[in-house]
Amino acid sequence: MELEFSGEIIWWRGPSPFHFVPVPDEESAQIEAAKELVTYGWGVIPVTAQVGRTEFTTSLFPKDGRFLVPLKDRVRRAEALELGDVVDLRLTIDV
Repeated sequence: MELEFSGEIIWWRGPSPFHFVPVPDEESAQIEAAKELVTYGWGVIPVTAQVGRTEFTTSLFPKDGRFLVPLKDRVRRAEALELGDVVDLRLTIDV
C-alpha cells in the first residue's frame, strides 16, 4: 500500500517527546482497514516513509482515531524542517 499526503509538523510532548505529522482522516481509514495484516502489536504499523529526498523507516502510532508519522531528528535536519512546516509524505506499508 502506498499513500501520499501533506501535513503539518507537530510536537507531542508525551512520554517520549517527538515531532510527528498526523495522517489525514481518509488515509488513516485506509491504514485502519489493513491494520490487522501489518501491525506488530498495540496498533503500531511499520512503514517506509519519504519526505523530500530523505527515505527512512519508522512506525505509525495510533492517536485519536488517526495515525501519527514520527519525524526523526536526522530527517528534519536533512530536509531543513521545523515545527509547523507543511510537508509532503509518501508512506509504503507492506501488506
